[in-house]
Amino acid sequence: MYTSITLRNVGDAIVASLSNGLIAVINFVPKFVAGLIILLIGVIIASLLKRLLEEALKVLKVEATLHRYGLPESGKDLSWSNLLSEIVRWFVIILFLIPTADIWGMPQIVTVLNAFLLYIPNVFVAAIIAMVGFVFARLAHDLILASMKNMTRDTSKTIAAVVKWAIIVFVLLAILNQLGVAVDLIRILFTGFVAMIAIAGGIAFGLGGQGTAKHILEELYKKLK
Repeated sequence: MYTSITLRNVGDAIVASLSNGLIAVINFVPKFVAGLIILLIGVIIASLLKRLLEEALKVLKVEATLHRYGLPESGKDLSWSNLLSEIVRWFVIILFLIPTADIWGMPQIVTVLNAFLLYIPNVFVAAIIAMVGFVFARLAHDLILASMKNMTRDTSKTIAAVVKWAIIVFVLLAILNQLGVAVDLIRILFTGFVAMIAIAGGIAFGLGGQGTAKHILEELYKKLK
């Protein structure tokens, strides 16, 4: 008798568990389908926006302009246009992933995606800073070479290279700061870099102007005497 009641209870528990599981699956299927449709729509829109942005950048000849001003040419998958369009594509995909995860009942995933969504514009801005900064570094290099014709070629090339790499270092620090990578460390490095440039410039000016300073002091001494 006791065994019969125990087996009946176990059977009832199994049936109830299977019923609850089946009901949960049936209730989740519409949510899963709705979330999947939203995600597919987001992927399609993201792909279209990527293609439109790539075509717009191609019409504006951004890639050709960047190569003209010294940025190295790369493969199709590693081009600057592809990088920017890929960032935009993932921004849109994550934008649609958030309501999808919400429909699927994943609040932790929604929190992570929201944080990531807020971070993607920083990556986009960092890429723009990199493009503009590297182009500016090359322009400064060429401008210094063109304007220092009175100096020897080695001297002008050295000064131009120093200016170019100083700008590149500044751009890299700005990119890291935009990405939020070790912000305090970047500030310390930036302060040290500026101080180094100022001290180096002061020493160079002092050493280069020794003769002039000596001549001025000698003339002043003669007048006072």
